[in-house]
Order: sequence, then C-alpha cells, then structure tokens
Amino acid sequence: MTSASPIIVRADDDRALLALAFRLASEASDIINAIRERGFRTDIKDDASPVTEADHASEQHILSGLRAACPSIPAIGEEEMSAGIRVSAEDSYWLVDPLDGTRGFASGGKDFTVNIGLIRHDRPILGVVALPGYGLIYSGGQGLGAHRSDGTNSTPIHTATPSEEGLRVLASSHHGNSELLERWLAGRKVASIDKLSSSVKFMRVAEGAADFYPRFGPTMEWDTAAPQAILEAAGGALLDETGAPLRYGKPDRLNGSFYCTGGAF
Repeated sequence: MTSASPIIVRADDDRALLALAFRLASEASDIINAIRERGFRTDIKDDASPVTEADHASEQHILSGLRAACPSIPAIGEEEMSAGIRVSAEDSYWLVDPLDGTRGFASGGKDFTVNIGLIRHDRPILGVVALPGYGLIYSGGQGLGAHRSDGTNSTPIHTATPSEEGLRVLASSHHGNSELLERWLAGRKVASIDKLSSSVKFMRVAEGAADFYPRFGPTMEWDTAAPQAILEAAGGALLDETGAPLRYGKPDRLNGSFYCTGGAF
C-alpha cells in the first residue's frame, strides 16, 4: 500500500502557507514533549551551544513537511546549517528554528519555542511560534492578523501602549547585559524588568503583556523571522540599531543587536 501524496500548497497562498506552518509546529511540539517525557541526552555543538534529540527530530519533521507540501520554497533549518548543509535560497524561503531555548528545555524549563517563518524579499511575511511547554501556538502575517491558540480557541492578539506606570521590559535569561540595558533605558520610566528565554519574549510583547525587549549581541535569522512576522502583524516592530525593521539574507544569517517594541518608545 502506497502512502498518499502530500497536498501541495501554492507559494503565493499565504493563508494556506500559514496553516501549513501552524500544523507542522503543532506536530513538532508533540514530538518535543514526547521526547522530553521519556528522557534525552544533551550534546554540545561546535559553537558551544547545546543540542538534543528533540532539536533534530523537530527539525526533520518540519523540513520534511515544508519540502513535501511546498517544494518551490526552499527551507533552511538551524541544525542542517550547523551541520554544514547549505540550502540555496533567493527571494522566498523558510527559516526554521526547531527548538529555540534548548538550554532551558534541557534544564526542565518551559520557555522554549518552535519557530517557522517565511521570508519574502528580505522581509518576514508570516510566522508561527509554538510554546510546547505551555500548549500555546502564536501565528500571524501580513494581512492575516496575529492570533494565540490554546488548541481549542484562537484569540486575536495586539500590542499595547505603555501605561503611565512605565515600560514593562523583558531581558534575556542567558544573554543579558545589565550595563547596556541601563543605558538603553536611561531617562525612561520603567515599571518592571523580567527575564525570559527564547522567542517567548517576542510573544509577550505581541500579545500586550510587555512593552519592550532589547537584544544585545548576535542572534541568528531563524531566531527572529517567525517572531518578527507575528509581532508586526500584532502592531509591533522589531528594529535594528539604526531604527529600521530587521532585514534578512545577511552573511551567515547573523543578526546584530535589535530591539522589540509594542507601542510608542
């Protein structure tokens, strides 16, 4: 008995592409949670970052699904690229981080994500960020709005304008820089500063639960593509050090410093 042929999604059907990414992120979340429940080993990559069986299994499932359903759009995954596999991509391509926040995942935390973003002409067009530890999936894109799903209900999300009490600031748990953060916030009223891992921070800003997240130092494009698409669809912005929206297609897929804002800053 032969398996059914995959349903092919048109490369210009953004709503169908978002649904495809949503489904794959949901399935990858189940894979990750199953591996975590039975136990796993953590290895260290050449760049000194951790990687687990869950990273590889999630990426294999997502990339296989994207390539089968939409063969005309190249798909670039973090673990493939770390292994030296280079995928040729020009105007349109997927960027996949199969498990963002591996360090927290490996230590038993919940703040890890699955990121699937679509780039078109150097800009993130749509994205899905799943939070397997919380059973949540965020999605959004240009002309598609932004939503949070708990598996039963899908709720529109939007950024918030900072209150008179001050900015609700988020910082990285593992890559923070207190001195630079104080410099960026100088002269601004701050209500709170909380530390979180992975792309969860972007989603907190996108849903109006926080106002500002600066990131100092390098990240990779697959870390930011899906979150940026959702954040922008929710009314926010992810800006580089010059104040311009973060662009894609940089050498080695490396981002510089940026800041994420939901309202006036």
